[in-house]
Amino acid sequence: MYTHKYNSNKKKLLYLVKNKKMAIDFPDITDALKNPNGLLAIGGDLDETRLLSAYQKGIFPWFNEGQPILWWAPNPRCILKPNKIHISHSLKKCLRKNQFQITYNKNFVNVISQCSVNRNKDNDTWLTTDM
Repeated sequence: MYTHKYNSNKKKLLYLVKNKKMAIDFPDITDALKNPNGLLAIGGDLDETRLLSAYQKGIFPWFNEGQPILWWAPNPRCILKPNKIHISHSLKKCLRKNQFQITYNKNFVNVISQCSVNRNKDNDTWLTTDM
């Protein structure tokens, strides 16, 4: 179940997941904090059902190894609408050269492994071993 955490002024801070295996539903994203932008909940687990529930609502986990799981829904969000995308003349020209190959469902384990490689000096990655 989710409970609210409050500061000394009784201002709601965020939702705390009390039971890892319950409360797959997430709070409404309008309840996310403004600072830090989008922090919505803390705790729970990375169970497939919880992740799918979160992603369907535009919520995602972002935390460092060894930290509690933090759930985010920042505002504003980038939403790409395929029928509204403008492809520039130079990009069209590049695409016509067929220099790129688009694939899916190929070598999943290696792709995920490469996506989880630390690429900055802080050794941070959003894609943890648990995920």
